[in-house]
Amino acid sequence: MSKQLLLFVACLFMTVTSMAQTLKGVVKDAKTNAPMQGVTVAVVGKTQGTATGAGGEYLLKLGKGTFQVRYSFVGYASVEKTITIASSDVVENVSLDASSDQLSEVVVVGSRSSQRTITDTPLPIDILSAQELKSTGQTSFDKALQYRVPSFNTVNTPVNDATSLLDPYEIRNMGPSRTLILINGKRKNTSSLMYIQTSPGRGESGADISAIPQQAIKRVEILRDGASAQYGSDAIAGVMNIILKDKFEYGSATLNTGITHKGDGQHISFAVNNGASFGEKGYVNYTVEFTRTALANRPGLVSAEAEADGDLGFGAPLATVKSFLAQKPDAGNINGQPENTAAKFLINAGFPVGEYSQLYFNAAYVYKKVNSFANYRTPYWRTTDDGLLTPAGQTYMGYVPTFQGDLNDYNGTIGLKTTKNGWMTDLSFTTGGNKQVYTVSNSRNRSLGKNSPIYFKPGGYEFVHNVGNIDVSKQLTDKLSFAFGSEFRAETFTVTAGDTSSYVGTGADSFPGITPNNAGSNTRFNFGGYIDLGYDITKDFLINGTLRTERYSDFGNATVYKLSSRYKFNDDKITLRGSFSTGFRAPLLHQIYQQLAQASFVPGKGIQTKGIVNNVSPQAFALGVPKLTPEKSTNLTLGIGFKPSKDLSITVDYYKIDVNDRIVLGSEISGTASGTTALDKILNSNGIVAVSFFANALNTTTSGLDFVISQRNVALGNGKLNVNLAGNYTLENKYTSVNNPKLIADAGKSVFDRTQDALLFSSRPKYKFILGLDYTLNGINFNLNNTLFGPTRFHQSGLGSNLDTEFVPAVLTDLSVSLPLSSAVTFTLNANNILNVIPKWDFVNVSTGERTRFDANNNVPTAKYWAEYNLITFNGRYSNVTYDGSQFSQLGTTFQASLNVKF
Repeated sequence: MSKQLLLFVACLFMTVTSMAQTLKGVVKDAKTNAPMQGVTVAVVGKTQGTATGAGGEYLLKLGKGTFQVRYSFVGYASVEKTITIASSDVVENVSLDASSDQLSEVVVVGSRSSQRTITDTPLPIDILSAQELKSTGQTSFDKALQYRVPSFNTVNTPVNDATSLLDPYEIRNMGPSRTLILINGKRKNTSSLMYIQTSPGRGESGADISAIPQQAIKRVEILRDGASAQYGSDAIAGVMNIILKDKFEYGSATLNTGITHKGDGQHISFAVNNGASFGEKGYVNYTVEFTRTALANRPGLVSAEAEADGDLGFGAPLATVKSFLAQKPDAGNINGQPENTAAKFLINAGFPVGEYSQLYFNAAYVYKKVNSFANYRTPYWRTTDDGLLTPAGQTYMGYVPTFQGDLNDYNGTIGLKTTKNGWMTDLSFTTGGNKQVYTVSNSRNRSLGKNSPIYFKPGGYEFVHNVGNIDVSKQLTDKLSFAFGSEFRAETFTVTAGDTSSYVGTGADSFPGITPNNAGSNTRFNFGGYIDLGYDITKDFLINGTLRTERYSDFGNATVYKLSSRYKFNDDKITLRGSFSTGFRAPLLHQIYQQLAQASFVPGKGIQTKGIVNNVSPQAFALGVPKLTPEKSTNLTLGIGFKPSKDLSITVDYYKIDVNDRIVLGSEISGTASGTTALDKILNSNGIVAVSFFANALNTTTSGLDFVISQRNVALGNGKLNVNLAGNYTLENKYTSVNNPKLIADAGKSVFDRTQDALLFSSRPKYKFILGLDYTLNGINFNLNNTLFGPTRFHQSGLGSNLDTEFVPAVLTDLSVSLPLSSAVTFTLNANNILNVIPKWDFVNVSTGERTRFDANNNVPTAKYWAEYNLITFNGRYSNVTYDGSQFSQLGTTFQASLNVKF
């Protein structure tokens, strides 16, 4: 018995001893010898792993045995070590080399958030890690970019119908249509939604980047330069390449919850990222995410006098209006952040095929539902509901139509990469689509009276594309690189008609349905090819040239080119870089074929139904509107990069983008006062009161400066501080000429007015600066982010020619604290906009510069600009941000908390 006891104690001692043995060391940058924080250290094929601390140190309790350990970090080549642990601890110090992976033009050579911009490339590139996006505390990918990239802006619109499914975004104030979105280097499909409200982004569309789960993202590469020669249409302002997580190292689950300071807008999400690795090169990585965000309501106080006014409101008796507003001071209006729910699924995988090839694929599917509200129909606006919406026995108090949007978005790529004899070949096929269908309820069709339904299906839109790519490249000599490739793309845009009751007569109140004559499906295809040469004249002097030509089935050929160069000197501490390129953007199928009637707010006239005739319609032909042709652009970029020390980097880039034949959704065209022009005759003969259409109406120029200053590894107490200052300043953003169809010009009309001018050119921040402070102490990370939004200016329809509105500059401060509870559990708390800054706007006298801030709480007819204020806020309903939307959210302070568990 005693022998058994001794044997048991000995075994226990050996077990405890083996468990106590560790692998430890320090990870450093191979070039600068600086310690690297945040490097993932993981045991291949097992769940054990950790991350390096502020000094690059790591420690793993492994016990005895032989292990394959991988060291990896964004922008660096991963290193794998075979580690054998016997009877004592093992110290393994590792150095990581910056990666030189190249995905066509978007070169990945960088490090973490303290040095996002590459200082020695010929082009301005930002690289953002998944951790940087997460630290913003924003609940969607597009809003996270808003607070990390100065040249990226997204609109916060108060209107919550179809726009709620995707907020407009842009790079360098160029609109959503001129930024190309890639996923793992392959083109992402465009949204089926085209913005037609009188707000920034009007008449355009873009890919739905908000649908991409952040947990699936490894990093984001943003090329701030024109790239049509490399990628074809849409890449006028730049390219955003979203790199998905690939090699599996550990699984994680993240629970995120949040709320606004007013106790509404509750948010909850749950995401799981997991996968598996197969041998040295095989992997599968998948992400599942479910999110729900509740309604956050920010209506303004409604003016009784304005509501009773015959021009501003409804001409109702003032006593009647006051009686209603005494019960509903905001007139029952609901605007701010709508309720939305989403389910997101994404997988990314790669498997070796033979000795030289890899088969890869990725796929994503997103379902999103938005529930929002139209403007409340007050009883003096809609004097009856025909007994359809008010329960019997109750007093009629009006009604609020509801809007539901159901979005399905998917994309997938399968391809084969081969590397043999120095030749790299990539064959791939990509498919993607976006479908939106709408539902209107608690409404009625007034033309049908008591026979009207109260639930309508007004139709929807769908966009699908299929893309085939062949890309071949080789380093011919140590100085000369060569690449060529081709692309075939087929696109289909479909408009689905609504049910009959949604469009007949006046249509569904708030959102008339799509009529059968406006429905249909249209397709086009294009084929293109490119050739690219890069030559290192010396190790410091690089030149690169690309030529591309494409053939479109609907408008013909487009040929563009690009030249870029970089010169380094002073021991690579200073880099001069520049590029010049031509580009093009094919008109969207949406812009060519979409034709509809839409209920929109018209200043001084309330909600009215307006029409858009498509570019190939008989009405457009009668008005002398030519068919749409591609936009043509030139893009000049000049920059300088400084790296005086291993921890300090500075980049400054100037850009100038000229666009000819820019496509816009024009101003509303109506008859003249005389009624005798050729335009009047055509409008009258076609039964048109007022109409808008797309046209190649403008030539524009945009120029500005981007800069990034990064200082890392500043010793502060026992911790390390990283400082990042980045900014974008617009020097010029304007049109140089207007191209009006002759018939319209002869009548003294124009497709472009002051309202459209402001929406295109001054409605985005004049400047935006971001100051980020990142401090790590004993594994705890503190991130303080300050974003300065510059002024934005509007000229709403109905305002006098000498009056504009301008949102004033504001600084939003966000705080994030990340606390590691253990090696596998991290808790993060975000307080966004901690000073509760709300958008503020002034009336601006254009001649004198005089500013007037209207007091919404003292909305009386004797106040200065009383009529104008009520004109553009729908009598106070949209007092916070007017109808056009602001530079940032009107919700004020929000709080987010997340718990991440690795397994």
